[in-house]
Amino acid sequence: MASTYSALKIELIGTGEQSGTWGTTTNTNLGDTALGEAITGSADVTFSSTTVTLTLTDTNASQSARNLRLNLTGTSGGAQNLIVPAIEKLYLVNNGCADAITVKNSSGTGIAVPAGKSMFVFNNATNVVDAVTHATSLTLGSALPVASGGTGATSNAGTAFALKGANSDITSLTGLTTPLSVAQGGTASITAGAARTALGLVIGTDVQAYDANTVFDDVASTFTAKQTFTGSSSVISSKFVNAVEGVTIAATAATGTINYDTTTQSVLYYTSNASANWTVNFRASSGTSLNTAMSTGESITVVFLVTQGSTAYYNSVVQVDGTTVTPKYQGGSAPTTGNVSSVDAYSYVIVKTGSAAFSVFASQVQFK
Repeated sequence: MASTYSALKIELIGTGEQSGTWGTTTNTNLGDTALGEAITGSADVTFSSTTVTLTLTDTNASQSARNLRLNLTGTSGGAQNLIVPAIEKLYLVNNGCADAITVKNSSGTGIAVPAGKSMFVFNNATNVVDAVTHATSLTLGSALPVASGGTGATSNAGTAFALKGANSDITSLTGLTTPLSVAQGGTASITAGAARTALGLVIGTDVQAYDANTVFDDVASTFTAKQTFTGSSSVISSKFVNAVEGVTIAATAATGTINYDTTTQSVLYYTSNASANWTVNFRASSGTSLNTAMSTGESITVVFLVTQGSTAYYNSVVQVDGTTVTPKYQGGSAPTTGNVSSVDAYSYVIVKTGSAAFSVFASQVQFK
């Protein structure tokens, strides 16, 4: 009776066959060539921009398809297929090619092994499938990235993740029992208060928590940082309806040097009669100079309302950050007196022209 062969092409010696030589065949079966390849063997599979098909023939000589580990090398030239024999077999596939390689039977869908990755796959004689689909516990050296369902660094840092719109990463969701929130592109409301602090905005490569500079269209927002609205050469940058400006009203008489803090008020109103000519010193605040707060090429406009009694006084000196500036007055002449029993409105347009350099355009108007 002649020899037959198993699915792995292990030679099965027929009864009474190979007298005097059966030991050699048995040693080949049990050694590194046959069973050894299936248990611990490693074989290189070289690609050349096309599908590679591995076969098994009736011989216990070395065969790539019998090995446990398949090392994929060569030039893939795009995603390719590796066709393996339709037998039950475990493979450890190490893809050293530049593209994904799908390991499959001739009629199966198979498993794609990404470029530069290693995977265990199982050939069940009908299809090649994942060798492991469940683990009761797992310990990782570092957290999985967010894109893989973990808490580690996102794999697409710096890229906004969209739930809707022309550039959506996700275009539809089904099976939701409650609507998505408005922030997620849905209709559910987000209540003001503590719940908002859990929200995050993608800024650069970081996720920032909600803070006072985050705008929600259903609540009042207070900005603690400078906001810039650039518009374009054909579009106005901003439009305000029913806007208000901050006014400081003080029962104070104008006299001496008056520090005008531009970061806390647009209008300063002294309601007591002025008692002497005064100096007005413009600054951002007591701890910040206007030179620091403003950039070259920016301007700020403020108003100083001064109440006058039977003896009128006027603004005799203008300073910016403690340095005297000679204003250019409307009409060409600086005032030399105030207006009796009136409120004098001084308007100042302060333009930063360079480092610690300012031009001031001023006017005095009587209100009575």
